[in-house]
Amino acid sequence: MKKISFLLLLALLASGLFFLNGCNKGEESRVVKNGDEVKVEYTGTLADGTQFDSNVGGEPLDFVVGSGQLIEGFDKAVLGMKVGETKTVTIPAAEAYGERREDLVIEIPRERLAPGMDPQVGDIVGLESGGQTYPVPVVATSEGTITIDANHQLAGKDLTFTIKLLEIVK
Repeated sequence: MKKISFLLLLALLASGLFFLNGCNKGEESRVVKNGDEVKVEYTGTLADGTQFDSNVGGEPLDFVVGSGQLIEGFDKAVLGMKVGETKTVTIPAAEAYGERREDLVIEIPRERLAPGMDPQVGDIVGLESGGQTYPVPVVATSEGTITIDANHQLAGKDLTFTIKLLEIVK
């Protein structure tokens, strides 16, 4: 009986179905590469320490690395990470939401607005472009115009992320 158990143990070890200390050594040493589906938790902060986003304590962020689902710098940051690893990276604006563009601050004559529409500073209005409507904030008003800012709210800002790789799905 002992000989059969020993042979079974050897077969399991050789097949990779048996894990020492509950840990699959193959997964432990695997690193993230382009095309991998991964799950991460993260916290994003600005240079002054203000937190702008986090999923810690919530659902993990699930995405395919290099697919363009996320900002370029975040994709680059997870490359080479191992499951369980945590790292903090600062992503320059150019690899995040781009530089702020003054040509996206647009003054619109009030006569071009829908009848009865009277947006105030801080209101969100719909900007139509290419058959789609995008929500943009009103940043200034006057009697004859409103001014909207179509920049992403994080445009022009370097972003710091603390990222923990929870799982490499594929």
